[in-house]
Amino acid sequence: MKIGNKEFNLNENVYIMGILNVTPDSFSDGGKYNHIDAAVKHAEEMIKDGADIIDIGGESTRPGYTLLSDEEEISRVVPAIEKVKENFDIPVSIDTYKSKVAQAAIEAGADLVNDIWGLKYDKDMAGVIAMYDVPCCLMHNRNLETTPYNNFLTDVLNDLQECVNIAHKAGISDDRIILDPGVGFGKNLEMNLQIMNNLELLKLLGYPVLLGTSRKSMIGLTLNLPADDRVEGTVATSVIGVMKGCSIIRVHDVKENKRAVKMTEAILKH
Repeated sequence: MKIGNKEFNLNENVYIMGILNVTPDSFSDGGKYNHIDAAVKHAEEMIKDGADIIDIGGESTRPGYTLLSDEEEISRVVPAIEKVKENFDIPVSIDTYKSKVAQAAIEAGADLVNDIWGLKYDKDMAGVIAMYDVPCCLMHNRNLETTPYNNFLTDVLNDLQECVNIAHKAGISDDRIILDPGVGFGKNLEMNLQIMNNLELLKLLGYPVLLGTSRKSMIGLTLNLPADDRVEGTVATSVIGVMKGCSIIRVHDVKENKRAVKMTEAILKH
């Protein structure tokens, strides 16, 4: 898969996506990188530590987060995307579920759209992705209050297939699609642990899988640790992700996860 000007062999290798939150209220690193110079410096550190993609987000998705207007989100992410692209030769992903933000981000240089609602929140999102012919990551999500699960694992696969169908209908080709199980979204602790232990099922749908567990509540609740003290728990999930066939691991702590992923890959290739 081509992301930006780089070729990613998602069948053979595992890549690291470094998280750059330009938000004042992110659950794990809120306010640290919402000034442009700090954001660029952090991107540089992540690239040095082995990030293959930088994922830029302007709206926190933590529980109880504040919904932003398109304009405010655009004003946060566009300068960060432009600066990172200006300074580094690395693909940039935009973490948004809003089509106007995605369009502004792509025009600013973003190479991939990472949508936590898998094209289901904004009916125009799939069309924007198709028009610019950029890859997309479609994450599993659902509103548990309105749509409870009947059979959890089967429902997750069916929900993701619906996302793929929306993509196809808009003209997004198969070689532009990545799937994400959505750990921490529309799931309780037991469900998060269950999807982690059954990640290989996502491969049945036929697309590369991105895993994003970094510092999430699943780790906090299991280990009884605050968000900034979940590195080891995250590394454990990254290793399991690689062993179960994930192609991209999305993390805050690039160095530690990169090393663990490389070690896991080396063992699996023998």
